[in-house]
Amino acid sequence: MLVAQGSDEVGEKHAIEAAINVAANLATQKPENQDEVETRLADTWHVICAGLRRDLGAQIFGQWIKPIKLSRFDSASGELQVVLPSEFAANWVRDRYAERLLLAWKAHYDAVKKITFTAKAGSARIAQVKKNNAVPLHETSDAPCGKFRLDLDPRMTFDEFIAGHSNVLALNASQRMASPEKPLFSPLYLQSSTGQGKTHLMHAIGHAYRAEFPDARVIYMSAERFMIEFVSAMRRNEAMEFKASLRDADLLMIDDIQFIVGKNSTQEEFLHTVDSLISRGKRVVVAADRPPQALDGVDQRLLSRLSMGLVADIQSAGLELRRDILQHRLASMPHQDVPEDVVEFLARTISRNLRELEGGLNKLLAYSQLTGRPITKELAEEQLSDILSACRRRITIDEIQRTVCEYYRLDRNEMSSKRRARAVARPRQVAMYLAKVMTPRSYPEIGRKFGGRDHSTVIHAVKLVEQLRGEDTEMDNDVRMLLRQLES
Repeated sequence: MLVAQGSDEVGEKHAIEAAINVAANLATQKPENQDEVETRLADTWHVICAGLRRDLGAQIFGQWIKPIKLSRFDSASGELQVVLPSEFAANWVRDRYAERLLLAWKAHYDAVKKITFTAKAGSARIAQVKKNNAVPLHETSDAPCGKFRLDLDPRMTFDEFIAGHSNVLALNASQRMASPEKPLFSPLYLQSSTGQGKTHLMHAIGHAYRAEFPDARVIYMSAERFMIEFVSAMRRNEAMEFKASLRDADLLMIDDIQFIVGKNSTQEEFLHTVDSLISRGKRVVVAADRPPQALDGVDQRLLSRLSMGLVADIQSAGLELRRDILQHRLASMPHQDVPEDVVEFLARTISRNLRELEGGLNKLLAYSQLTGRPITKELAEEQLSDILSACRRRITIDEIQRTVCEYYRLDRNEMSSKRRARAVARPRQVAMYLAKVMTPRSYPEIGRKFGGRDHSTVIHAVKLVEQLRGEDTEMDNDVRMLLRQLES
């Protein structure tokens, strides 16, 4: 398979190199007739599916990749059309796996140059058709930069990027990079863990810059694609054309730059490209999952170039930002009925990255649409168990009691005492409520941690705090503050 998921970067690099070798071998083969093309496509799809099943896991593969059917192939343009059971499924696969699928096809059968996704009913048999029968995959620039075409997701704009304390620096820097004014820094280095918005900002920069300069030459690609294109160009004796195309850009954006580490020839070319663009006042944006200094195996000269601009760190999204993102997403789908408690549940529990957060919401919406079941918190817990189990931080009742006592300035022993004074009882009830909301403990287990109280006492506390949160702004603010402290 072209790219292996996970943290084993060595395995990923070997997979990429193997894919490049396969692509080079295929390029030397003789032209095929239509029957051979159909057989080749079917066989290649079988190989790609085997790799995706291994990389993505049986559950994700079975739900999203297995239903894909090869529909039409235009050998003249290299456009392959695939069909999925619904518009929702087509959009889901296109948004998350389009580039991965295209790179896999390019590695195994480079006659495929483009993939389009549709939910229309059509023949599952591959047949050659005219190009105008295809559905475009992304918004494609009418002004290609050399041999590269600009493929940007039309939904990844600045208007659709939700700002918060964790990403405001990266957002402001990205907007400045796309503005008509000369940037104060270049390159812009966007750094964050997976799924926090780096790629969204790069697409947004591309959209905004093209809006300001319609004739500008803009290139956006992943580091994986950069490597494959560069090596393939060398094997075709087109290295000079490749270099000229890159250095002719007004704006160059390379995503996931960590994947070029250890590749001396690729690093050398990228270094010269960055130098050429910066010296001529052009704009360069790169993104990675770690700061420049943590890129092991990177040439010191390249490291210096990457560090000379602005390194904008995107921190993990907090609860408020996660909640805002879900609300914004649902605002564009007024026909979807998602209760507030479900939104709150998703925002609190899916905290590792924003991609998982939106993915969880989309999966829930899809399941509800396909089965007719209403969306409830119970349905969310049932259908998103795999995501939730991976995201939940193991918060203990002891931790909750300690945090509540510090917040209300109480002695820790008051959590187990028999005192009923409101100044003591109310914080104790809040702690019981948080224990039920934030831990998997049962009512009797919680009661035992609070001085051996009966489970009915805990139930009363939970219901009372829920009621007070709706009636008393101060109480709701207290609970929100405690939740934020415990989740941070």
